[in-house]
Amino acid sequence: MASTYVNDLRLNEMATGDQSGSWGTVTNLNLEMIAEAFAYGTEAIANASTHTITVPDGAKGDERRFYLKCTGGGQACTVTLAPNTVSKVWMIENATSYTLTFTQGSGANVAVLAGQVKMIATDGAGSGAVIYDLLTDVNLAGTTVMSGATIDDVAIDGKVITMTGSSGDTATLTVAADGALAIATTDAAAAAANISITADGTFTATGTTITLDSAGDIVLDADGADVIFKDDGTSIGTITNASSDLVIKSNVQDKDILLKGDDGGAEITALTLDMSAAGAAAFNSSITSGGAAVKVAGKETMFVPAVAMYPSTTNPCAGPEQVETTALRPDLKVLDFAADADDFAQFAIAMPASWNEGTVTFQPFWTVTGTNTGTVAWQLAGIAVSNDDTINTAFGTQVATTALAFSGTSNDLMVSAESGAVTIAGSPAANDMCFFQINRDTSADDQTGDARLLGVKLLFTTDAANDA
Repeated sequence: MASTYVNDLRLNEMATGDQSGSWGTVTNLNLEMIAEAFAYGTEAIANASTHTITVPDGAKGDERRFYLKCTGGGQACTVTLAPNTVSKVWMIENATSYTLTFTQGSGANVAVLAGQVKMIATDGAGSGAVIYDLLTDVNLAGTTVMSGATIDDVAIDGKVITMTGSSGDTATLTVAADGALAIATTDAAAAAANISITADGTFTATGTTITLDSAGDIVLDADGADVIFKDDGTSIGTITNASSDLVIKSNVQDKDILLKGDDGGAEITALTLDMSAAGAAAFNSSITSGGAAVKVAGKETMFVPAVAMYPSTTNPCAGPEQVETTALRPDLKVLDFAADADDFAQFAIAMPASWNEGTVTFQPFWTVTGTNTGTVAWQLAGIAVSNDDTINTAFGTQVATTALAFSGTSNDLMVSAESGAVTIAGSPAANDMCFFQINRDTSADDQTGDARLLGVKLLFTTDAANDA
């Protein structure tokens, strides 16, 4: 009669007369495999959706070991523990980066998340085999020490929870029969801030009562004492008696938060609100006052008409001149820039004090008297001059707009796309006079007619609410 391996550890069960001359060797191997079932081993999980761990018949293997560390992987994987007749306990460590789901038959499975360890058992019931999660509903008596824990849901049966800090001071949570919670500490300095929470939802701390009423509002009652709001130990606001209320409330979605008093009068009589980068408030939507948007620092524009410009002394453009479109329709004040060479015009602006002294951009407004559809490109350069500085200073680097094709209809208004950033030469400062020079970049366009400049929209950034 041949040997069989139908037991839970797949040991060699020798029949009568079997293994003649090798009985001792087989027995020793069986003893080693029994010891192996209490030991540590590893299993490399395939980078696949399925994997099988088979306990070998009559041979040593990590698959039999009690603590099995699973490595490798590369995706979520269903791991079959075979044969499905083996009833055994495993400690499984999932050292892969994905969930491993352990199965043996059509019965229940157990999932071990990445980085976690579970103790599981197979019932070896064949095709309908079940895997059990053995540490579910574990009752730990005595003292349990944990260096770190993540708890999804916890129910604590008892009245007192004591937590001890590294200094030896303790904090105690006491639950009364009616559900009230009291917090106490042995640290004298912190003891003054002890909190009690009664069953009806009232918080008390150093004589101040905070009540959650039936409407869901939080009500502060100072019990005759001051309620002081502090920032790093410095008082930033005080309610001086029990008749003064602080209401911070929004009981309907998308409704406002109000600061108001009981008298029904003015909601806020005085307020300073810091909205700077160093302030504590951050706003993700527009601010309104009286239903209108409040202007804030940021991107601004100003329009400089051609009539406010003048041809450069060197390589000047033509004009300014007044051009009639049709009688009793808009006349144009223009500067003409020829097609055969770069012509220049200049203008000056005393920039607002709120300007951040950074780069600017520009958009030329122009037309052509004619039907040629060639493109027109413009360039702008600038220089900032402070009080008592010389004006005899070179302009900064010219920045061009993208060449724009004319429509082909005489006197159509054309608005070029906003340029890239123009760096103002010099050292821009508040109250500077900025001189600008604009020219047609004939090397970058192919319009055969004169380009008639109507004006320039200058775009700049402010960093102050006004010019004060």
